[in-house]
This record gives sequence, C-alpha cells and structure tokens, in this order.
Amino acid sequence: MSFDVGVTVPLVYDCGLHEGIERAAAAGADAVEFFDWEAVDIEAVRETADEHGVSISGVLGAGAGANIDSAERPAVSYPADREQAVADLERSITAAAELGASTLITTVGQRIDTHSAAAQQNAVVRVLREVAPTAEEHDVTVVLEPLNTRVDHPGYFVETSERGFTIVEAVDSSHVKLLYDVYHQQITEGNVTQTLTEHLDLVGHVHVADVPCRHEPGTGELDYAHVLGALDEAGYDGVVSGEFTPSGDPDTAVESFVALADDARE
Repeated sequence: MSFDVGVTVPLVYDCGLHEGIERAAAAGADAVEFFDWEAVDIEAVRETADEHGVSISGVLGAGAGANIDSAERPAVSYPADREQAVADLERSITAAAELGASTLITTVGQRIDTHSAAAQQNAVVRVLREVAPTAEEHDVTVVLEPLNTRVDHPGYFVETSERGFTIVEAVDSSHVKLLYDVYHQQITEGNVTQTLTEHLDLVGHVHVADVPCRHEPGTGELDYAHVLGALDEAGYDGVVSGEFTPSGDPDTAVESFVALADDARE
C-alpha cells in the first residue's frame, strides 16, 4: 500500500470549496483538505467529497489550534491558555470526525519572551496529551506542524522537525504525530528525504510545495521524484498533500503533481 495524493483546496483553487473539491477530484487527487471547518456546512462538504470520490484528509484546528502569528490570542504553546487550547482542539477533533477527516492539523503560536522555550514546549506536550484520548476515541490523528521562520512565519515557536518529533515522542500517543511540510523544512534545515524516511513512525501527514516560490512540485529546487519515491519505498501510506499556489492553471498544476506522484508510486 502506498500514499494517497491530496490537495489543499483553498490555496490551489481560487473558488468555492465545493467547486475546488470537484476540480481536484477531476484532476486526479485522492483526497482534499481545507482550513476553516467552522465556516462550512459539514454535512454538505462531506457529501460533495463522497460524490466525487475523494476523502477529506484534514482540516485545521479552530481557535488556539490555528494560531501562527499572534502573541495576543490563545495558542497551544502559551501555558496560560491550556484550558482554551484543549477545548478548541477537542471540538475540532469532533468536527474532523464528522467530516470523515483522518487528521486535524494544529499550529502552536509564537515564541514569547515571558516563558522559556522549555516551558512552551512542555505546554504543547501537556495540551496534546490531554486531547489524545479524544483523538483516539474518534480515530482522528492530531498532527503538529512546524513552520519556517526565515521566510513565512517569523517568531513561530515550533520551527524544526527535531523539536516537533521531541514533542510527539513525549506525548506518546498513536493519534498525535507530526505534519512534515517539505517546503518549510527545506527552508529551515534541508535533508528532507533522510529526515522523513527515518521518522516515518512519527509522521502522520505530509505537505509539499517547491522552493523557493511555493508552487507545485517540479517548479523549483527540490527533486520531488526522489523525495516521493523514497517515501513510497519506505512504506509511507498516509497522505501527501499539495499545499501550494499554482504557477499557472490550477488544474494543470494538480495534474502534474498527480503524475509525478504516480510515477513515484509505480
């Protein structure tokens, strides 16, 4: 069994979610994901995905689970916000289950000067430990996403895959893993193929886009034929989701990504 190919609809398609799902399916995607589940009719979205034969691979957590760049709003890594973060993630897990989504993506907020890095890391671990039973009950995997701070998200707390893997290991749940975003980690640290294949037991979801322009794989410096082939050979059977802005026509971009993945999965 090999990985499925997904598409992050709101980035790839500049249209409504339902049309984006239809177009992604027509371009050959196996799965779709989107961000704001609170803004949609959950039943209608699930029906659209079912109608077009694609799964919903993930949604983004609400509230604290969606904080990337604010030190003022609640976040998973802010110790004082633990109760709010747990509540936000637990209601998001329930929504993900209603959608039939396999993963719930969570971000963690900014590095803040009032707490040590160790205190913030422990706060993330504590929140994820508390929501793990809910994730296990609903069979939804919560995936923690590291983001680069050099280009896109200055000040974000979990930048490296090493810190992310350390957190996942400390939580010690089969339903809490890492979202490894190849675009972000190429900018942050490189060595993406080895890092991915040596930590597959801790990886629950993969995002891809090329570097430096964040367009579809095959438009930049990364050898995605090698990366995807290595994932397949290593036995990764989750979703590899294209989280990119198309360099041209969106349907053509998705079709080229699907073709690249199909070659890797042969």
